[in-house]
Amino acid sequence: MEQNETKRLSRLTAILTLLQTKSLLTSTELSKKFGVSIRTIYRDIRALESSGVPILTEEGKGYSLMEGYKVPPVMFTEAEANALITAEKLVLRNKDESFVKSYSDAINKIKSVLRFNTQSKVNFLSSRISFWRDPNQESTNYLTTIQTALTDYRLVKIVYTTPAKNEKTERLIEPFALYNTKENWVLIAWCRLRNSFREFRLDRISHLVTQNETFTPHTLSLSEYYVQQMAEHEKYLASENRANGLINNP
Repeated sequence: MEQNETKRLSRLTAILTLLQTKSLLTSTELSKKFGVSIRTIYRDIRALESSGVPILTEEGKGYSLMEGYKVPPVMFTEAEANALITAEKLVLRNKDESFVKSYSDAINKIKSVLRFNTQSKVNFLSSRISFWRDPNQESTNYLTTIQTALTDYRLVKIVYTTPAKNEKTERLIEPFALYNTKENWVLIAWCRLRNSFREFRLDRISHLVTQNETFTPHTLSLSEYYVQQMAEHEKYLASENRANGLINNP
């Protein structure tokens, strides 16, 4: 699916959610909220209407849903809802602001369709859960963008600071995978500058721009990558040992 179409579907879903939570919405409000033109909002409303959503238009006032119309609620058990709230608290400790915002928006949509009794309980639980955050952690704002580039197979241009030399280099990379350590998010990517896989800490990326150009997906799986890295590490250790005279050269 094209990225623009994906964004539109996401916006349509969000408009429907807002219509369920507010009695009246104007095209100006929607235009400002989603950063699109009023004409685009008109098209979105017509698209929802053509799909069977009973939207009422009050001239000069705005849009509302026909009384009694509701999208079926998401049927979470109380335990499942509690697990989501606990996960939300953990996510809020994440150092990547874009990821936190995306997750919080998703949780708010879920909360809006929970049964009232469950909703009041999860809100109470949310007020009673706390996780300490390390104030020394470096923040980032690229995780969401990288996730999208990874799944869309789009090249990314970054400015990266190498810690050993404390120098910045511009890299064109092909996102491959992400993992999280206790301290940082790390991106595994094919680096066209080094012509090999490299690992990049997100907090050391000072600038990032997704390119329009796509790349051919790597056939290597993540588990195969780890096996490959382990083999290269063992080869390196053996070479170091030989250089230091710890083992005989073959």
